[in-house]
Amino acid sequence: MAAAIGRQRRVAGFYTEELRVGRDRVGFRIVTLDGREAVLAHVDRHRPPRVGKYGVDLAAIDAVAVSAITPRRSVDVYLVDEIGKMECLSPAFVTAMRTLLHSPAAVVATVAERGGGFIAEVKRRRDAETWPLTRANRGTLSIGC
Repeated sequence: MAAAIGRQRRVAGFYTEELRVGRDRVGFRIVTLDGREAVLAHVDRHRPPRVGKYGVDLAAIDAVAVSAITPRRSVDVYLVDEIGKMECLSPAFVTAMRTLLHSPAAVVATVAERGGGFIAEVKRRRDAETWPLTRANRGTLSIGC
C-alpha cells in the first residue's frame, strides 16, 4: 500500500526513529509509510552484527525495510531514511536499493555522511543529487517531486 501526496504522487518507503529511555538513546526503529514497524537496533541486543553500542537486527531490516522499498508499479516515489551503516549490513537491503535505484521511480533518501561500500556507491551515481543536511538548514529544505 502506498500513501498519496496530494492527488498526484503515490509514496512508499520507510523512516527510522530513535528509541529513547529518558534522555538516553537506546536504539532505532524502522517504520514504513504503511504503518509496519520493527526494532532495527538496540543496546540490549548483544549479538553481532554491531554498530557502535547497538546490536543490529538484520531480520528486521530484511522483513520490514526491504519489503517497503521493493519497486511496485503502484508507487511513484520512494522515501528511504536511511542508507546507513546499519542498513547496509543487510545484503538484501543493498540488493533491494540497487534494484530500486535502477527503477523508473523517484527515490528521495538520506545517506550517511561517511562510509564506503554501498554508501559511497550511492553518492557517486551520476543521477544522484546531494544536499548536505545540517542542524542549521534541516527545517528549511524542501523537496519538489
